[in-house]
Amino acid sequence: MENFLGKFLKEKFDLMQTEPSVVGIDIGSSFLKVVQLKKKKGKAVLETYGELALGPYAGLAVGQATSLSVEKISTALKDLFREANITAQSSAVSIPLGASLLSIMEMPIMDSKQLAKMIPIEARKYIPVPISEVVLDWWVVPKHYDSVDDSSAEGNVKEDERKKRVDVLVVAIHNETVDKYRSIIQESGLKNNFLELEVFSMARATFGNNTAPVMLLDFGAGTTKLAIVEYGIIRNQHIINRGSQDITISISKSLGVSIEKAEHLKRDIGLTGAGADADISKAASLTLEHIFSETNRVLLNYQRRYNKTIKNVVLTGGGALLKGLHDFAGSNLETEVLFADPFSKMEAPAFLEPLLKDAGPEFAVAIGLALRKLQELG
Repeated sequence: MENFLGKFLKEKFDLMQTEPSVVGIDIGSSFLKVVQLKKKKGKAVLETYGELALGPYAGLAVGQATSLSVEKISTALKDLFREANITAQSSAVSIPLGASLLSIMEMPIMDSKQLAKMIPIEARKYIPVPISEVVLDWWVVPKHYDSVDDSSAEGNVKEDERKKRVDVLVVAIHNETVDKYRSIIQESGLKNNFLELEVFSMARATFGNNTAPVMLLDFGAGTTKLAIVEYGIIRNQHIINRGSQDITISISKSLGVSIEKAEHLKRDIGLTGAGADADISKAASLTLEHIFSETNRVLLNYQRRYNKTIKNVVLTGGGALLKGLHDFAGSNLETEVLFADPFSKMEAPAFLEPLLKDAGPEFAVAIGLALRKLQELG
């Protein structure tokens, strides 16, 4: 009887135990996005998610890029938490790629203590402000040696020298930026939080540990961010100073309509316009041709430099939802184009699957943040 009662009480207690929930928070220039997850039987489970336009908080149209104060971002975040029924306080928050300096330095092989002393000294060559004004972090990048095609003596010497050095990924973020995001977290009443560059969160939610080089194309409102990921490591990154907001502006000027009207036309028609709507798609394509031309340049330069083929380009960000973008990108890029599907990394109700698949690209950063926070909980 004791054994039965003990087992019953244990089962009752286990049912009462609740796994803590976590929330990933993507603070973009035009939208806030949040995803709340919990762990159940070792798997990530989607509890809720949502997004909120920031334009109205700055007196601008939905979809326009903003530069809001800490107070207004915190207010918007509280509003979104209420609308999306976010209950978690354990959080992870993104920092924009443009607010950082990310580079790979080649260093001689040495022990970790020596490396920790040398990296800040070497990083001064790459960082245009005093080291004391930035938060500096770094990781040794594992090397995956390829066979050397050049069998000459000179080729062998170069390979030997290469093996005596190590690549180090260095990230520098200005102290003021870190302080700003910590203030947002504090004013929003969150706790147990960490900050992470959006590109790392995006890669975690999208790729995992792919061995072949893959390019991320994050289509935001004000900028388009590119990152080449290999073996799960960011090997290259680039920012194009045009985004989906530029498409809206182009449509507005071309058709002589308001920004609000142009935003609706962009969302409703995009690149699929024909007949009377052809001018809308033509205006949109002008901005995209520049973005994809620059993307091809980065892609081909990487392939030439490292003699490796980029397997595919994965589209993320809110701008990736533009109608007709997949086909347009496929015809303008030198490799296969895919949409990110980060919601596939978690359990969710089956009836939501089509909706989540469509929404996936714009929630990649928030999902990547929440997944890392779950990993921290063990």
